[in-house]
Amino acid sequence: MSSLQAKPYLRQVSIRADAEFDQDQFPYYLPAVQAINNLQFHPDVTFFVGENGSGKSTVLEAIAIALGFSAEGGTKSVRFQTADTISPLHSVLLLAQSFKRPADGYFLRAESFFNVATYMDKMGYLDSYGGKSLHARSHGEAFMALLLTKLRGKGLYLLDEPEAALSPNRQLAALSAIHQLVQNDSQLIIATHSPILLAYPNAKIFQFSGNGIEEVKYEDTEHYALTKDFLNFYERRLQQLLDADPE
Repeated sequence: MSSLQAKPYLRQVSIRADAEFDQDQFPYYLPAVQAINNLQFHPDVTFFVGENGSGKSTVLEAIAIALGFSAEGGTKSVRFQTADTISPLHSVLLLAQSFKRPADGYFLRAESFFNVATYMDKMGYLDSYGGKSLHARSHGEAFMALLLTKLRGKGLYLLDEPEAALSPNRQLAALSAIHQLVQNDSQLIIATHSPILLAYPNAKIFQFSGNGIEEVKYEDTEHYALTKDFLNFYERRLQQLLDADPE
């Protein structure tokens, strides 16, 4: 008899059968939200990709709140709110979780990380971030401090566009840090636009679009195809873009 596997800590997400909501209201009218049922996660790394407005960050935020994180991000002990813009999607989600709870957890959202850093300063919780204020570092350095010192492993980590403050070289370093977390029994769910991060081996990639959600291979993502095409033919692509009629 095979033993039960602890990972994935979060196995799948769906909308509760008894949930009541208006499909004409945000975010329920988004095709990706309507296709969310039985979204099954990889034990190691799952990526959400898609155009701005496709719903990937909205779904990630809803999952995070349903798990007990603040909409602003941070650990589950971080409790503050600077804006009343939380989607109600979390209230209708049904999460299928492992029998084993992760020992660590964090929700990173790039757009509100500044607010989390301010909260850390105010509360004095700096030891796990290297003992130094996140505001005393560049945005990219603060993100890397989070990945390298705050996230301890054996955890469930939700990252919303972690590449936002990272140079290409730092994105490679982040890829290495993600692998170290996976090696230490962690599961990560990441919304990203980065073709570098998306290259993580064997990850599950969900494409969010006007057609809903579909699992795709790395080489079939727009991020990979556009980046490869531009780098291989950048002179021609620049000429096409810059000479194009604005009309």
